[in-house]
Amino acid sequence: MFKKMLLGAVALSAMLVGVAQAENLKDFRIGILGGENEADRLRNFQCLVDTLPAAIGVEKVSLFPAADYDGVIQGLLGGTLDYAELGASGYAKVYLADAKAVEPILTTIQTDGSTGYYSVMVARKDSGIKSLEDMKGKKIGFADPDSTSGFLVPSVALPGDIGMTIEEYFSGSGFGGGHENLVLEIVKGNFDGGTTWSSGVGKFEDGYTSGNLRKMVDKGILDMGDLVQVWQSPQIPNGPIVVRSSMDGDMKTKFKEFMMALPNNDPECFSAIQGGDYKGFTEVDENFYKTIIAARKAKIGS
Repeated sequence: MFKKMLLGAVALSAMLVGVAQAENLKDFRIGILGGENEADRLRNFQCLVDTLPAAIGVEKVSLFPAADYDGVIQGLLGGTLDYAELGASGYAKVYLADAKAVEPILTTIQTDGSTGYYSVMVARKDSGIKSLEDMKGKKIGFADPDSTSGFLVPSVALPGDIGMTIEEYFSGSGFGGGHENLVLEIVKGNFDGGTTWSSGVGKFEDGYTSGNLRKMVDKGILDMGDLVQVWQSPQIPNGPIVVRSSMDGDMKTKFKEFMMALPNNDPECFSAIQGGDYKGFTEVDENFYKTIIAARKAKIGS
């Protein structure tokens, strides 16, 4: 019996040492959502690779640009990523799979002071489509199955606006492989219209103040004169910055303080990782996303 107790104690001690060593994090791993050119994503987050190690006490920061939203989601669920910025629906998917996997700690504040954004449906200006009514019988594109603005919210909100199901109203639907790719597919004529994300603040012709359209305009790959907006959703909660729940508490605090200070300390880096103009960050927790979690559970189930 004593021998079994001793072996058990040794095993427990080894496990605790292993946990402590595992939390002596040397490589801070950042997941980056897919749907945008990989080189652009890596370039946008390079400023964190350069400045974050000294701020939080790690040897290096590694970037993991996923091919799609689910790549980052699975990395968070598997504990192989330490931080990511998700859409509300992406966070809901993580939460419904494992409510304790990550913690939402911050979200962005729009230039008008709001903490929400919009799904907007756009079409080619020369298509003759000027309104949602003109999209009837046309092919609609969505960004990604795990995108809040690119799929979840439109799939919930559109039926109320069109008075029937999406399948009944549109001739067909499909996914564009992320927000940037979706808009490019619309410009090419492969979709008659499609949904992407936008701050809804500022002017449409500028791509608004932030969001996918603004990012594409800033990169020189989209002329807003080629598009027309035909629909806008109700406001959606801005997506969260999440961290691995099992991360050491001191590191969580240092990381959160670094991010909160980023808009003032390095506005260029802040704008790069967020994709446009924002006022800053504000604190959030899981309660901020309860409506989206409920909507995803009802619509998708997971």
